[in-house]
Amino acid sequence: MHGLKLVERFKSTQVHALISPSDTTTGGKSSRRKFINHKIKSFSKSKPSNWVSVSESTHLPYGLPTTDLLEPFIDPHLKPIDFVGTLADLYRRLQTCSAQSNDKSMLCIEQYSLLRSLGDPKLLRQCLRAARQNVGDVLSKVVLSAWLRLERREDELVGVSAMDCSGHILDCPKAALVSGYAFNSIHDNCQCLKDHSEVIGTSMFIGNECLGLNEDSDVSFFIGNEEIKCVRYRIAALSRVLNVMLFGSFLESKMDRIDFSQIGISVKGMRAAEVYSRTRRLDFFSPEIVLELLSFANRFCCEEMKSACDAHLASLVGNMEDALVLIEFGLEETANLVVASCLQVMLRELPSSLYNWKVMKFFCSSEARERLARVGHASFLLYYFLSQVAMEESMVSNITLILLERLSECATERWQRELVSHQLGCVLLERKEYKDAQRCFEAAAVAGHVYSTAGVARAKHKQGQQYSAYKLMSSLISENKPVGWMYQERSFYNVGREKILDLKTATELDPTLLFPYKYRAVAKVEEKQIREAILEIDKIIWFKLSPDCLELRAWFFLVVEDYESALRDIRVLLTLEPNYMMFHGKVTGDYLIGLLSHRVQQWNQADCWMQLYQRWSCIDDIGSLAIIHQMLANDPGKSLLRFRQSLLLLRLNCQKAAMRSLRLARNHSTSEHEILVYEGWILYDTGHREEALSRAEKSILLQRSFEAFFLKAFILADKSLDPESSSYVVQILKEALKCPSDGLRKGQALNNLGSIYVDCGKLDLAADCYMNALDIKHTRAHQGLARVYHQKNQRQAAYDEMTKLIEKAQNNASAYEKRSEYCDQEMAKFDLDTATQLDPLRTYPYRYRAAVLMDDQKETEAVEELTKAISFKPDLQMLHLRAAFYESMGNLASALQDCQAALCLDPDHKETLDLYNRARD
Repeated sequence: MHGLKLVERFKSTQVHALISPSDTTTGGKSSRRKFINHKIKSFSKSKPSNWVSVSESTHLPYGLPTTDLLEPFIDPHLKPIDFVGTLADLYRRLQTCSAQSNDKSMLCIEQYSLLRSLGDPKLLRQCLRAARQNVGDVLSKVVLSAWLRLERREDELVGVSAMDCSGHILDCPKAALVSGYAFNSIHDNCQCLKDHSEVIGTSMFIGNECLGLNEDSDVSFFIGNEEIKCVRYRIAALSRVLNVMLFGSFLESKMDRIDFSQIGISVKGMRAAEVYSRTRRLDFFSPEIVLELLSFANRFCCEEMKSACDAHLASLVGNMEDALVLIEFGLEETANLVVASCLQVMLRELPSSLYNWKVMKFFCSSEARERLARVGHASFLLYYFLSQVAMEESMVSNITLILLERLSECATERWQRELVSHQLGCVLLERKEYKDAQRCFEAAAVAGHVYSTAGVARAKHKQGQQYSAYKLMSSLISENKPVGWMYQERSFYNVGREKILDLKTATELDPTLLFPYKYRAVAKVEEKQIREAILEIDKIIWFKLSPDCLELRAWFFLVVEDYESALRDIRVLLTLEPNYMMFHGKVTGDYLIGLLSHRVQQWNQADCWMQLYQRWSCIDDIGSLAIIHQMLANDPGKSLLRFRQSLLLLRLNCQKAAMRSLRLARNHSTSEHEILVYEGWILYDTGHREEALSRAEKSILLQRSFEAFFLKAFILADKSLDPESSSYVVQILKEALKCPSDGLRKGQALNNLGSIYVDCGKLDLAADCYMNALDIKHTRAHQGLARVYHQKNQRQAAYDEMTKLIEKAQNNASAYEKRSEYCDQEMAKFDLDTATQLDPLRTYPYRYRAAVLMDDQKETEAVEELTKAISFKPDLQMLHLRAAFYESMGNLASALQDCQAALCLDPDHKETLDLYNRARD
């Protein structure tokens, strides 16, 4: 009966078009500026700030956002319905697969594809490194070394070329061209930067003879009228074919003058073949001559000569121009190493090489893929890498679609078919090719990817089959354990109260889904409740910063004429995505900033520093980012500001944007010692601790600076410190504090110094550090001071200190979490519930509540508390704790599965390994 009611209601549902700019202005930049300026100036000031009329919606440049235009995002990655079970299964297969094999490498790539939906760059880098460690063939090494390079975005570093070696063997371009397995750690350095060139003797060529290697010739080859004298047995030794020809029953075996005019080799080429037959060296010859020798070797099956020519030519490929020329010869002559070397240049030039049609012609057509396959260089791995880069560049480009089609031709395993069918569906959906999108999503669902059913429903909806889409999602919910995205997707096809209930359930099951917050916020705007809409979208922005949510909030602030807040959000949005187009892709963010800047108070650079200090002090990370964006607009080359920007972005868990800012800081540095510091941070953040430490020490040798000392201390403190090591780190931080810097950074150094003193039991010294930090407005020092009071058994003082932090901080979820350690169980529960409400991604509150329930012998409730969080954040520590609970309950099968899933995330986690071995035994 419920379904029958919906049929009638769906019939009247329409999607309303957004007001087009062409409806209100005749176009052109000047007319658009005039129009927007006029509309901004005409905002009514007589209405209450939480009220807007329907007619006034046109006062915004492109109207108000409407719920009809909002859609949930279809994730283009694998999203198994039983994520923990899938992780556990993958770990079991990794354990039983022999080390250093292509099978294990592909399991690591499967793991990469599975973990992409989590969005953790460190986990993804870990998978790629493991894949590279366990691969033996040259093509896979070339692809994975290029992939690792792209993950670090070295293409964005000024002064670094595509074929430069970083010094790490796993992504060294020369090491990638060496076939065979050689287990290397991620920290192993390559030898390619050392000079291994051998001194070539002073042998001189005279005619066709090499001095010092003369032998009596006994056969001559003629090309036209030119004679090339050779040693018969040496030419015969080049291949079995030549041996049979010169010493077998063929006529040539009786001849001492042989005509090679029709063979296809030049006089110089034949002379080179004669020299090679005696020297087995190619470094005397030009590339053109070596290409002739390669062709000669193919004609007469000279395998040793072919391999030598292949390797020699491969070593000459150093840039795109070389690659584009030699790859044709390599493909024609089946020179595998030459082709691999050319592919390496093309792949290491990504993403820019995507826009080079001369490059893409070697990848995009079926014929091109078949040509690569003939030399063993068409693989799922190659096209997976290419297609993922293309998707990140543009979901709707023809190149993306074509590369995914080639990827589908390479897919053999089930997970590969699931992935490529789902991604093809996502791309076709974006391209508005709904029928084909539905077909691809259905293929992925049939292969076993349940999440693709959401894509099937969306494609049906786009083709006018809304009720069919609703029934499909309802069926999925009834047949499976409910997951947040299921209710989110069904809400898109639902109406009225049922829609709101579905959105509520989606948020309860997975509070990280953006669409429910966006829909509820825009619905409140449509009900003229603008302030309530802002509060709703705030809920997600506080713990998950995304450009689309910031854009919505900026839109809402414009409605209530809060231009300063709107400008702040637009600036932060552009920090995350500099090329973001606002108002449904109609207006650039920079353009809107230019318009709104006239509506707010103007600040010079000194004012901005004051504002930054104030916002940093009250832990307003979003506000701080906006100020830095404004300062960079005035001084774009300021590397110090880029570095501060990266620190704030890391705090907000925007790792991709943070690393981009760090690279820009490095690129804009004007001194060598600054460059070394920023390179050190980049290396540290990508897991190269020793190299990062080396950069810090080199920087200090060049110039003693706060940032160099701070980096060194930070790296050394990033492991358990014995008393001697702690003392050394303390001295480094003291040296840092002696160097010039501003209060923002010195406050952090004092905070770190205090933390080390607490670890060493020097509580009074720690308290002094924290008090000094507070004197210069480093508000986070309240947390350290609370820890000192707690160590001194002054629990109430610790609680009060954390209360001060909560009152001062804009982002205070972590402060509530920490304060819970200094109060009784009932108050702790309140603080942790508040922390979860503010930031559902914080895992400690779930673990604490689960532990309390376990202590109260409420085992089922304890497991359920963890399961609730694991369903949207499969965290290592929560999986480990749930496994321990299962073990204590005697449910060893579930304990093993959780351990396996946790070890799939971190195979070296000692506590989980101990628990796993215990449960397995």
